[in-house]
Amino acid sequence: MLTNLGMTTEVMLHSVSDAVKWFQNNPDPELIFLDIQLSDGLSFEIFEQVSPKSAIIFTTAYDEYALKAFKLNSIDYLLKPIDDEELEAAITKFESTRKKEGLDLQEIRSMLTGQSSLKTYKSRFTTQVGQHLKLVEASDIACFYSENKATYMHCYSGRNYPVDIPLEQLEEELDPEKFYRVNRKCILNIKAIKDILTYSNSRLEVKLENFTEFQIIVSRERVKDFKSWLNN
Repeated sequence: MLTNLGMTTEVMLHSVSDAVKWFQNNPDPELIFLDIQLSDGLSFEIFEQVSPKSAIIFTTAYDEYALKAFKLNSIDYLLKPIDDEELEAAITKFESTRKKEGLDLQEIRSMLTGQSSLKTYKSRFTTQVGQHLKLVEASDIACFYSENKATYMHCYSGRNYPVDIPLEQLEEELDPEKFYRVNRKCILNIKAIKDILTYSNSRLEVKLENFTEFQIIVSRERVKDFKSWLNN
């Protein structure tokens, strides 16, 4: 399957101990396909002993480790049995990523343990779709909104997905240069703005691509700050 996608397998390792030894004695590969359940433990234990600067695609039959995998800045998280189209999409994502600067997993581990002063923001979210766990990149989300005490993310595709994070928490976890909370029920992505109109009582109405659930009105007390945000 990987050969058909132009990938060459360098080595296959089946345990945490074998993986640690191999990484200690070999150059880091560009990409690691990593099963979470190995013969002698969870693959996360590898990164407690070595820090390969490699992109990672996790594969597993279980979804309970998804969030932990995403914290390692993995390229993707594929549930078994692996779908050919999902695998190809993951490889495509890797190809675009490796054109950029390599991943520094040591810095990521420091961030997770509170040892880094760098502020990081969420770059992806998960949502349950039937029996599947779907990964959504923050860059693909036009806005987040609350409705009937639930939170949703609206994608450029026009689809809405539930997300188990309240807007108050999202406001702290999203990049403030890209996302702004215009009122108590909506956080929008600056790239999704199609038009901005004047509205009654010195407020503004924001139009987004493919979003028709409700009018997005910038509350009067946020208008000045909203305009400043647009001009950053």
